[in-house]
Amino acid sequence: MLKYYFINKFDTILLDKQDKDTILIYRNYINFNLNDVIKLKTYSKRKNFKFLLSNHIKLALKLKLDGAYLPSFNRDTKHLSYSKPKKFMIIGSAHNHKEIKIKEKQKVQTIFLSSIFKKNKNYLGLNKFKLISKNSKKSIIALGGINKGNVKSLKLTNCLGLAGISYFE
Repeated sequence: MLKYYFINKFDTILLDKQDKDTILIYRNYINFNLNDVIKLKTYSKRKNFKFLLSNHIKLALKLKLDGAYLPSFNRDTKHLSYSKPKKFMIIGSAHNHKEIKIKEKQKVQTIFLSSIFKKNKNYLGLNKFKLISKNSKKSIIALGGINKGNVKSLKLTNCLGLAGISYFE
């Protein structure tokens, strides 16, 4: 099962606990810190993690990162004109069928669909999650409220992995 860990700062105590299959996504919109991004790039290379940058495709390309993450509020398609390395990943998140179609137009390879367990304004639950995820041919990753207690429930869906913060901490 693929695992994506959203991080806001460089913290080796938490990062050292992750297994090698975990993909790191730096997602800090309020206090974006380029020094943290560079430290995370170096750390990720040393530990053999894949490292993606949220909402900054040009910077991810410039720093030769593994990819970029497009949040649901990012509806821009400018990145389609950029030249990218073959292995450069572009992933995105969505909360409903309409946002999935936007992410497909952005040509993301993988879509994070939320919220599967976290009861917020985007709450889907297992059944609605399964129905919405069937509307896309893209790989679907579960996001939102996933923890050690409910992770087994993901087997009831057709998702290929999970993403979050609390699961990893």
